[in-house]
Amino acid sequence: MAKPLQSIAIQAPAFFGLNTQDSPTSLTEQFALVADNCVIDQFGRIGARKGWEYVTETNPISLVHISEYIKPDTTTEVISASSTAIYKGTTTLTDITPTSYTVQTGEFEGTTLNGIHYLFEEGQDPIYYDGTTCDELSAHPLVSGTVPKGGLVLSSFGRLWTARTDANNTTIYWSDLLAGMKWDTGSSGSINISKVWAGGADEIKGIVSHNNFLIIFGRTQILIYQGASDPATMSLADSIVGTGCIATKTIQATGTDLLFLSDTGVKSLNRTIQEKSLPMRDVSKNVRTELLSTVGTETGLVKSVYNPKEAFYVITLPNTLVTYCFDTRTPLEDGSYRATKWSGMNPTELCSLRDGTLYFGMPNGIAEYKGYSDNGTNYQLSYFSNYIDFGAPSNLKLLKNLKITIIGGSATDVTLNWGYDYSYAYNKRQFTLSAQVIAEYNIAEYNTGEFNAGVLVNRPNVNANGGGQVVQLGVEADVFEAPLSIQRMTAQAIIGRTI
Repeated sequence: MAKPLQSIAIQAPAFFGLNTQDSPTSLTEQFALVADNCVIDQFGRIGARKGWEYVTETNPISLVHISEYIKPDTTTEVISASSTAIYKGTTTLTDITPTSYTVQTGEFEGTTLNGIHYLFEEGQDPIYYDGTTCDELSAHPLVSGTVPKGGLVLSSFGRLWTARTDANNTTIYWSDLLAGMKWDTGSSGSINISKVWAGGADEIKGIVSHNNFLIIFGRTQILIYQGASDPATMSLADSIVGTGCIATKTIQATGTDLLFLSDTGVKSLNRTIQEKSLPMRDVSKNVRTELLSTVGTETGLVKSVYNPKEAFYVITLPNTLVTYCFDTRTPLEDGSYRATKWSGMNPTELCSLRDGTLYFGMPNGIAEYKGYSDNGTNYQLSYFSNYIDFGAPSNLKLLKNLKITIIGGSATDVTLNWGYDYSYAYNKRQFTLSAQVIAEYNIAEYNTGEFNAGVLVNRPNVNANGGGQVVQLGVEADVFEAPLSIQRMTAQAIIGRTI
């Protein structure tokens, strides 16, 4: 007598994101073991990330800095820098480097105060740009005092704040109110925090404002000052020992929180303040060891961006060619964010503008995160599920049928993979999704495509073979000019003898 088929359905595959941290044998089917060139879309489905497209039409210029200058009339202008020059504009990059200035690395920190844009680089005279003139800050006609040559800059509480990032400098400087060129008059001043570190000597890695507090990040601790609107009387409100920021350019404000990379993973400042005691949770929990191992081998600057329009926080490692994306819409029950990885997109800089536009620094200038091709070329989405035992971990499984529901992906080439018992020797079946221009039913390959209310839905149905104790399913798609998301995967198998 033939044994009945048993089905298992994975609704919203990879809804929990990538998990390379925990043992695969303890994970649910909604975790992914591979999620490359993916994001978690607004419907909770795993789908293709967007691509990038150049907006700059110039000779090759590799940009390492991009910032947004907010003018007095609230219009904006993009300021960027390579390792040799400073530019303004997007479609055309106009060199505005001061004639007397030599760019050292181009790794500026940029900010705007009172209609003037400032660029700070460690050990260098800061640069100012007022929409007409770009020059060294020490040459500004209204400059007063010695301008600090800090590598950090913050525009907040109506003034500029800056500090060096080397281990020998523990002083925070602030300018006069609404005057980023005045450093020895009015309410300008400084504070040495070397004796404030509760956990012993530390180095300043970042200065940010959050919830009306001035936050000073050390490498292993964090200081929180209140009353920074009047720096002369501001006071220490809290200090956190045991966690800090290890990469300055990973600190990002999300509106309600601050995210940063510590030596134990990506942290949320709000949770860090709430918990205090170690060990603290981190939002990168599900990829923590892999992420920190990769960061440990990175020889360039680790950078990040938060984009509210796409609702993600991205960390990129330019030399190891790895980018991690964390969905910030809704954290998992343990407080972690759903993670995916990107490859083939290795920006040297990232900048989110006020209107939600996301810019990347690429080898030929500025690129925008948009569309579904990498500047006219395809890229591969890869999703592989956790290992599935059909609720019978000791029995043989003989796969008979696989069905996948894909949203979008017009005319996309897709490979469906299935394998057994932790082996990478996958069985494969290739097919092409129906094109969106087809508005008919029952004509796509495998007799499974349909066009419904303007949304293309494909349901490839594949006969499977082979058997094993655990099963893994995977989808690889060549993304090119069409969005694609995976809605559901269903597998039917005969449950065999105990092995």
